[in-house]
Amino acid sequence: QVQLVESGGGLVQAGGSLRLSCAASGRTFSTYGMGWFRQAPGKEREFVASISWSGASTNYADSVKGRFTISRDNAKNTVYLQMNSLKPEDTAVYYCAADLTYYSSGLSTNPHEYDAWGQGTQVTVSS
Repeated sequence: QVQLVESGGGLVQAGGSLRLSCAASGRTFSTYGMGWFRQAPGKEREFVASISWSGASTNYADSVKGRFTISRDNAKNTVYLQMNSLKPEDTAVYYCAADLTYYSSGLSTNPHEYDAWGQGTQVTVSS
């Protein structure tokens, strides 16, 4: 029902920046919340950031607060993750996800509350 495609990953030095994008198609984008998660080798998938359907509410993991910013452009059906001051421990595959609850709050940190997932994009931060 909803398809998600991430882009923007790559290799960056510690202290650098990257911007991830996630393009959505299917259901009207402005009716559901979005989130970013990441998974490092040998670790469980973890919450990074989320945003409400309108963009008015956001939520961040403590590990990225102050360095990452989630935003969305409902006219372009796209959610972004601006990542600054990157650290080697940010290295992971990053996934965007859609919480298809209508007009969702955008505050959920639980991956089981997200209904659609992208294929992931690799982010590697070298020291």
